[in-house]
Amino acid sequence: MIFSPQASVVRMNNLHKIPRWLKKTPLVEHEWASLIQTLAGHLSSVTAVAFSPDGKRIASGSWDKTIKVWDAATGDLEKTLAGHSGGVEAVAFSLDGERIASGSTDTTIKVWDAATGDLEKTLAGHSFWVTAVAFSPDGKWIASGSRDKTIKLWNVAKSSKALKLLGNSIASRFGFRAWQKIAVSNVI
Repeated sequence: MIFSPQASVVRMNNLHKIPRWLKKTPLVEHEWASLIQTLAGHLSSVTAVAFSPDGKRIASGSWDKTIKVWDAATGDLEKTLAGHSGGVEAVAFSLDGERIASGSTDTTIKVWDAATGDLEKTLAGHSFWVTAVAFSPDGKWIASGSRDKTIKLWNVAKSSKALKLLGNSIASRFGFRAWQKIAVSNVI
């Protein structure tokens, strides 16, 4: 308890237990640190991270051209997904947690089986880096955003591009709710 932060409940509730003969106590921080753990393993910059919907796994994308899947509780590396020929700029889990989508500077979106790490599909159609990916709530669609100034909607079951949304510029990162608003007002 003498090593507990000064403002911690542990310290406050146990001050009476510190021996009277202990005259000098160590200097400690005021509050508990907020950093829980550091996950390391990529060989280059990490450019994207996403929690699985159940919060048990984390997917990370890197300029080392891989996606890594980590156990969120322990920080252990579960698997490495390799297949992109360029840096990974975006990652997302499907709402059921069964698939991971990744977007890359190689202009493709890849869809992976989250349990096995197997590559299920490669979606091609952007002319520049893919910087954002999101699954629809039902998992049947993927929206991808690119530096080519387009958002493309993909029918994952058919692996065909279904719709193309255009804009003068798009945000490089977006959530699915933002995509829904764009899709309703800008379908071509």
